[in-house]
Amino acid sequence: MAMLRGPHLDTPLTLVGSDRDALRRGEEGVLDPGPDARYLVTRAGAVAVEETDAGLRVLLEEADPRGSHDSLVLLSFRDGMRVLGVELPEPSPEIDDPGRDLRDLRRIAGDLTPEDADLALTAVAMGAWHRSMKHCPLCGELLEAEMAGWVLRCREDRSEHFPRTDPAVIMAVRDDRDRLLLARNASFRGRFHSVLAGFVEPGESLENAVAREVAEEVGLTVAEVEYVGSQPWPFPRSLMLGYRAWISGSAELTLQDEEIAEARWFTREEFHAALESGDLEIPANASLGRALIDDWSRERPAG
Repeated sequence: MAMLRGPHLDTPLTLVGSDRDALRRGEEGVLDPGPDARYLVTRAGAVAVEETDAGLRVLLEEADPRGSHDSLVLLSFRDGMRVLGVELPEPSPEIDDPGRDLRDLRRIAGDLTPEDADLALTAVAMGAWHRSMKHCPLCGELLEAEMAGWVLRCREDRSEHFPRTDPAVIMAVRDDRDRLLLARNASFRGRFHSVLAGFVEPGESLENAVAREVAEEVGLTVAEVEYVGSQPWPFPRSLMLGYRAWISGSAELTLQDEEIAEARWFTREEFHAALESGDLEIPANASLGRALIDDWSRERPAG
């Protein structure tokens, strides 16, 4: 049985203490146009940004960009302004602005300030939910937004539906020689490797999900786990929960053919040499997987 232990990690995209103003979502007119309204545009995981002297920032527009589109969500109040998220559908003459700079949030999140990243992550997550949830899962009738976009209510049976978040574990697996396991998923490009990850199943603890995923994907037995922190990853709706994990017994790998294309153990010397030679690519700085890899690579080897 896996044992829980240990200190946390300074995880990227994890802002503590942000105020989403949830208690104001029911206020009358909170989504209405006005001089205090600012709009943050998203589309399918991309967010509108602008280059400033201080660096990359999310673009808060003064004009309502929706046209006839109705996806609008209260994200927060900032400096006396209401920040409203707008998820645009595919480009059309009515709503597409060719001058708007929309960038994949997965690639640029690490370049934003923590406050801007928090806004963008929420906007992208809520946009994905509104894009996918058009009909009631109980009766098939159309849904309409309430509570500033945070609740969808069925027009027919009046049932309420709330944003969904899928918990997933991501783990840096080590053996008794303190080597790190990196793997290439079958969907990854050629040299790209990362740590293992997988979704939590119904009725399952996070710790058991770590052990199960490691056993299923590479045939290893996890003896100990250590929770290190969490990270929102709304592509489309995940919450990543990070762990260090240590195996017991044999370090021989048995790969799940349909999911893991290749996997191998790395010493720190092998890891840095592979990065330098270009034989290995790893996740970008905004990823919790990258934080787990960096945590191991910077650690002084035992002894």
